[in-house]
Amino acid sequence: QVQLVESGGGLVQAGDSLRLSCTASGRSLSTYVLGWFRQAPGKEREFMAAMTWSGTRTRLADSVKGRFTIFRDNAQNTVYLQMNSLKPEDAAVYYCAASLRTVIPTTAGAYGRWGQGTQVTVSS
Repeated sequence: QVQLVESGGGLVQAGDSLRLSCTASGRSLSTYVLGWFRQAPGKEREFMAAMTWSGTRTRLADSVKGRFTIFRDNAQNTVYLQMNSLKPEDAAVYYCAASLRTVIPTTAGAYGRWGQGTQVTVSS
């Protein structure tokens, strides 16, 4: 099984940028899809972005296209979520997750392994 650890969250001001990291460990990492979700208080977990470990496929939520990007460093077993032009409504706990689906899923139920989450707070 794959194990995931998020890092990089913190307090930023509106308009700033932040890069979140998800470091994976385990066996057969190349078989997984790695995704990013966020969950704000009182709201459901929301899909942000995902990519195959091979990097051949990526998918972004329409709401963050143009501001967020996803990429990875295979040498460090790490997937990143680069967040630019942050807005107060981006504040949430951000989670990375792994799925064994062959087509990138956008629902939380399709991801079987989750990290602990990292808090992002955006002040205006």
